[in-house]
Amino acid sequence: MSDTSHSPTSTAPLPLDRLPPLSALKGFEATARLSSLRAAAEELHLSHPAVANQIQRLEQSLGTKLFARRGRHIELTEPGRRFYPIVRDALEALVLGAEALRRDPCLEPLRVQVYVTTSIRWLAPRLAQFHQCHPETELQVKTYSLDWSFDGTNADIAILFRDGPLPSRLCWTPLFPSTLTPVCSPSLVAGYSLPLAPEALQAFPLISVYTESWSWQGWFDAQSPAATRPAPSRDLQVDTLAAALEMAARGEGIALVNGPFAEDDLATGRLINPAGKVQRAAGEWGIAHPDHLTDDPRVAAFSAWLLSQRG
Repeated sequence: MSDTSHSPTSTAPLPLDRLPPLSALKGFEATARLSSLRAAAEELHLSHPAVANQIQRLEQSLGTKLFARRGRHIELTEPGRRFYPIVRDALEALVLGAEALRRDPCLEPLRVQVYVTTSIRWLAPRLAQFHQCHPETELQVKTYSLDWSFDGTNADIAILFRDGPLPSRLCWTPLFPSTLTPVCSPSLVAGYSLPLAPEALQAFPLISVYTESWSWQGWFDAQSPAATRPAPSRDLQVDTLAAALEMAARGEGIALVNGPFAEDDLATGRLINPAGKVQRAAGEWGIAHPDHLTDDPRVAAFSAWLLSQRG
């Protein structure tokens, strides 16, 4: 994506062969400001002869004397007085321009915090499209499996799940609703009449993710008050939904997914919803970032793109 608003206004080459030796300009500026070669050398962490050599080369390039000695001190000549504000302004403009670039957040990667499953199952397959739309923004994706809160030390923006208030320093944009969907391999329920009643799921191993705030018990409670949680021996516990979904796809049990992270497998038939039910749950998925980054163009671009990816 091209941006011509900041392109150079002229394509004519500069007469660079007419430039004075740029390395000598620092010595000239410091010497003129301090009226002392020795003081300029100390400020620039150079030797006295090195600064004197810079001044000599600059004077040779310009064909005029820039300093005159008055006893033990030196002072600017008339050409030197005319030249000093030009050099000072040029050096100051370079310093300010360089500092502006160093502070420009667009030059730094946007650090994205995301849960392991969200990254594998939803974000990663879409990142090539983001880079095509925003080649100027580099992303640094950081995956988390146990910490569900915003990591302000290592992240600029995050895709999070929340079921309660966030700290006031964070801005929040809803991304997905919280929906619980049982999923399994078609082979696991082959020969059964579908959809299965909620209590019929108890005959199968139920895969739980112990790091998640929702649970099978909550799903059963919402479906049927009479449905009780199966014996612990029927539970399989893992630490990420990505692992649970792979186990479900291999026919090892039924997983409970919150969010759109099984949509592709459901679309291809690798996974099915054996109960034919999707339960709306408390909480929501969304985009979080610190309020001081609200006007950051990287954050704005990535947030808008994430919202455009919702099904």
